[in-house]
Amino acid sequence: MTLSLLVIDDDASIRETLVEFFETIGYSARSAATATDGRRLAQEHASDVVLLDLRLPDADGLVTLQALRADDPDVAVILLTGYADVRTAVHAMQTGAVDVLEKPIALESLAAAVERAAQPARLRQEVAILRAQASLANPDAPPFDRILEQLIEIAARNTDAPVLLQGETGTGKGFVARMIHDRSSQHTKPFVEINCASLSATFFESDLFGHERGAFTDARQAKRGLLEIAGDGTVFLDEIAELSLEVQPRLLKVLEERTFRRLGGTIPLRSSARLIVATNQPLGDAVAARTFRADLYYRLQVLTLTLPALRDRSHDIVPLARAFLPRGASLTEESERDLTRYQWPGNIRELKNTIWRAALLAEGSTILSKHLRLFSDERSFTTETAESTSYVMSSMQALEVNAIRVALARTNGNRSKAARELGIARSTLLEKIKKHAI
Repeated sequence: MTLSLLVIDDDASIRETLVEFFETIGYSARSAATATDGRRLAQEHASDVVLLDLRLPDADGLVTLQALRADDPDVAVILLTGYADVRTAVHAMQTGAVDVLEKPIALESLAAAVERAAQPARLRQEVAILRAQASLANPDAPPFDRILEQLIEIAARNTDAPVLLQGETGTGKGFVARMIHDRSSQHTKPFVEINCASLSATFFESDLFGHERGAFTDARQAKRGLLEIAGDGTVFLDEIAELSLEVQPRLLKVLEERTFRRLGGTIPLRSSARLIVATNQPLGDAVAARTFRADLYYRLQVLTLTLPALRDRSHDIVPLARAFLPRGASLTEESERDLTRYQWPGNIRELKNTIWRAALLAEGSTILSKHLRLFSDERSFTTETAESTSYVMSSMQALEVNAIRVALARTNGNRSKAARELGIARSTLLEKIKKHAI
């Protein structure tokens, strides 16, 4: 879900730095040097968050703040000032600013402030996506989608039963897991997740069950596992087919006896957490290959939801694409036709990334077919194109490094949390940290 950011500041170096930084961490960012240009951009391209300098060459920041809020009551404005005082801050808040920050400010602190300000916009986008997927609200929706919606409701009601989510990579299994949790009686309890493919058996067990001091090398103090942290909430295990054979019996015991022990521990602990697991490969095949226990497979099959590939539900493509659009952006009829024609091997995840990229490439608020870049002609790949691609790849690598550094800073160095924030497996993050020497 791409959110849009507008920077209004007369300092060119600040504008350039902020636009580059926020694009690196996933925002669609624009900038203006004056209040007049900033308001015009805000009217042409609706922004979710505005970073507004207090002193502008053509208008007072507080006056500009009032104008921006009058044009768009939903916009979140953060006032930046090198001359902060209590009176200014109070006046700004009364005028409608969500925050007042004093320059200079560290980028990580600014990113945290913007993220807080963007939460209402994120919620609006999530609601739009839920409406796009919640087919029961549409009496003309295909029967399969209504059945899927009913299955989600059944799963949400039966909180003692494990849920198995199946489907290709990118079909939205994590999203559905969160939907089930949010619609259940456990929605006020923790929702914790772990990727079974991202950790070795020992570290996976430590993350899931916790450990006692001295349980293994580097276990310098006791640690609560996700099962303890979840309490009466939900534990989501992604890529369950990759779970180590040596860990599978312990997970089976949790399902059957609702108890577990920390690594190195002797005291049985009670687990009342709901278990949701997901896989992008048929677990039956893993059982046949003897890489997955049959008894665990049958225990997980209580409630099974298979999510279809996006190419098999073409009626959902355009509504989902519209839900992923930044505020104020739109698709042409031609671009919508192209979205429907494309096969989407990466499913919903690929669609979301395509819309995000197209919004960045679009010169205005309208996304054209050329911005989607779905049907490129490989025969037109020239030497000049190759050189351009090399430069772009170098730039993308720099952006990747910046994104990882920001994620690590925002999670205080917690690599598991940083990986979840970046939407990648922890093992992938560790590889990139090593590769880029971060």
